[in-house]
Amino acid sequence: MSTLLFDVPGPRARRRNRILSVVTVVVVAAFLGFVLWRFASTGQFAADLWEVFVTPAYVEFILEGLYYTLLAAVMAIAGALLFGVLFGIGKLSDHAWVRVPCWVVVEFFRAVPLVILITYLWALYRFQIELLAPLVIGLILYNGSVLAETVRAGINAVPKGQVEAAYALGMRKNAVMRIVQLPQAIKIMTPAIISQCIVALKDTSLGYIIVAPGLTYAGRQIWREFDNHLQVALVLGAIYIVLNLGLEQLGRFAQRRLTESRTVDAHAAEDSAVLASR
Repeated sequence: MSTLLFDVPGPRARRRNRILSVVTVVVVAAFLGFVLWRFASTGQFAADLWEVFVTPAYVEFILEGLYYTLLAAVMAIAGALLFGVLFGIGKLSDHAWVRVPCWVVVEFFRAVPLVILITYLWALYRFQIELLAPLVIGLILYNGSVLAETVRAGINAVPKGQVEAAYALGMRKNAVMRIVQLPQAIKIMTPAIISQCIVALKDTSLGYIIVAPGLTYAGRQIWREFDNHLQVALVLGAIYIVLNLGLEQLGRFAQRRLTESRTVDAHAAEDSAVLASR
């Protein structure tokens, strides 16, 4: 017997797979043991290096950095989504005076490295420190440009037959875009949008380059005082992992609700058509 993609492994293949699985577990466990041993031998588990993370004043400082990180992420994600939708649709415009500038803007900000973009925007603010605006604007321009390409691809992925049918009914292009293409494109784009939102959240860590308030800025102040770079990196990394997992679950929840609502609407429309035929 075989599946569509591969043959079912026989006795020798199953035995080989079990051996490889055991070897992999042993190697990973040995590596983790070596890392823990190195930590212990170099004094990385010393209490004075970790005590800062249970000290109320520093915990409050980290929470304040977390607040600014979330604030920057929310503003950047909202702005990037708006930017992406507007410029993604603009790239599909029939008017060259709209389409060409949208292409230029999107391709330019997709090509410029984000660090350079944030630093340049910071320079425009005459190097004012503890400022979120250059970070947020840079994230909007970069991630919005990526989302614009995602929107364009999602709209183009909608079956052409549905678009042609809408035009045959006498609908104008803006109505076709709003009623037919965008609702279906959103479902297609949702995984890519969630992924890019996670990227925007992680990229808020670049704020430490321009001394913008946030988690990495708080971590920078702590390791300068306590000389515990590794401990700060581990704690901040764990916080970012939790934030990203939470954002991913929120995106999946929104995707499920969106899919369920469309399924219900489709069934309702089908039932209405059946009742009308009777």
